[in-house]
Amino acid sequence: MIKGTELFVKALKAEGVDTLFAYPGGQAVDLFDALYDEHEIEMILPRHEQALIHAADGYARSTGKVGVCLVTSGPGATNLVTGIATANYDSVPLVCFTGQVPLGLMGNDAFQEVDIVGITRNICKYAVTVRKREDLARIIKNAFYIARTGKPGPVVVDIPKDIQLAMGSDEYPSEVNIRGYKPSEGVHVGQIKRALAELKNAKKPVFLCGGGVNIAHARKEMQQLAEKTGIPVVTT
Repeated sequence: MIKGTELFVKALKAEGVDTLFAYPGGQAVDLFDALYDEHEIEMILPRHEQALIHAADGYARSTGKVGVCLVTSGPGATNLVTGIATANYDSVPLVCFTGQVPLGLMGNDAFQEVDIVGITRNICKYAVTVRKREDLARIIKNAFYIARTGKPGPVVVDIPKDIQLAMGSDEYPSEVNIRGYKPSEGVHVGQIKRALAELKNAKKPVFLCGGGVNIAHARKEMQQLAEKTGIPVVTT
């Protein structure tokens, strides 16, 4: 049996997180305490949450890994909104952890209480508040899976303070099974044939490449395609 905060650290390590962009605050301070002696995860402390999430975004774009954020409730969480929207529109994988007031205070206009799930629901792939300690591990596992699979994007996980401090199992799942979310990992042959037909009929074909080539780790394949076809390339 371990605290939710200890499970949080265990989950980050299991997901291969080596860099955490984080800014402390009251409803997240216990998560920071759990990270204090953890030397496998480098913590980047910005001067503002707005800068923090853009830094995590840049980290994800440049490394191909999931960018991970940790902030407190209320203004700490709302300062992430523009960065979450940016990542959503550019398909950048982020997992944003926000502290939250205890479950009993939610919906009561408590100090620095904001419905961050309601605010970000339309600008991320998935947003959820953890309401049971026994769901914490599964939700974190799902968050990383959703962020990095299919069309990548940001995920928001809101963790109330009492869930952070609650005791529970130390098990972290190794597999994900989300009903209704089964992203395709293959290639649609019909789409490739259609693209080839359009290229053959084009008088002056041009490849217009965007950030998706980088996000999809397809730089080598794109280079090979350009060299094989001789079609000129421009980038956004």
